[in-house]
Amino acid sequence: MRTNLRRTILVLLAALVALVALGSAVVATHGDTSTVTRPRLERSLTTTFANLYVDQAHLQGRTLTAASLHPAAMCDKAGPANKDVGPGGDWNCLMSWTDPEVPMPPEGYGKFELNVHSNDCYTASGPSKLTGFLTMTDTKGDVVTNPVFEFDGCFDPHGDNTPTGVVFPSLLNVASTTITPDAHGKAGLQVTCGSGDKGCAGTITVTAGNAKLGTMPFHQAEESTATLPLPSAVPTGAKELTFAVHVTTGAGPTSPATLPVQGR
Repeated sequence: MRTNLRRTILVLLAALVALVALGSAVVATHGDTSTVTRPRLERSLTTTFANLYVDQAHLQGRTLTAASLHPAAMCDKAGPANKDVGPGGDWNCLMSWTDPEVPMPPEGYGKFELNVHSNDCYTASGPSKLTGFLTMTDTKGDVVTNPVFEFDGCFDPHGDNTPTGVVFPSLLNVASTTITPDAHGKAGLQVTCGSGDKGCAGTITVTAGNAKLGTMPFHQAEESTATLPLPSAVPTGAKELTFAVHVTTGAGPTSPATLPVQGR
């Protein structure tokens, strides 16, 4: 009796393990077989945005065409360690376009955040410094909704899935706002490397007044943060340090960053 019961329990456990394994396999492969892919998103986002951007221009009394914008997008899901496929709220797309009255920032693109659904539709929101705010005033003086502040789009799940070939450089930013040395004058500089292609690499030259403190190399993956140790101690009495970024991979600040020194 006990033997039969034990055998029954083992069979049930084996069946449960097999079921869990099958479920895990389905979850693991679902993302790879999803119709939500980077190329489809890149094509859909640029088309949808361009048409809505033209609507915004008309509300402003400007004449633009979707074709004249030459939009291009590079999309990424959840950073470089993940495959760019499957629904989720962790899609980011870098996009550029041409508008004589709205120049692109130095890196050449704006960042859009996408929440992509399993029904092949998505909601996108972009940088307000490029697209404007939630509402705007049209040529009649009426306050209306800005078409490109946040917008919805859909794509053909059987549409073109070949890579678009669009890439943008990752942007290195100086994230520190102050420099706080320890008792020995040692300190660090926090930097971030944003979304883009191939991450960020180069050097940062540090100066205190006319004195050069040395050069810090950096090599970061996209969407990462690091604290770089200063190449030498902060001089006693230094009030501020200047950091000049020289980028070999990616993009970076076009002018040096000057930060105050605390407690030295």
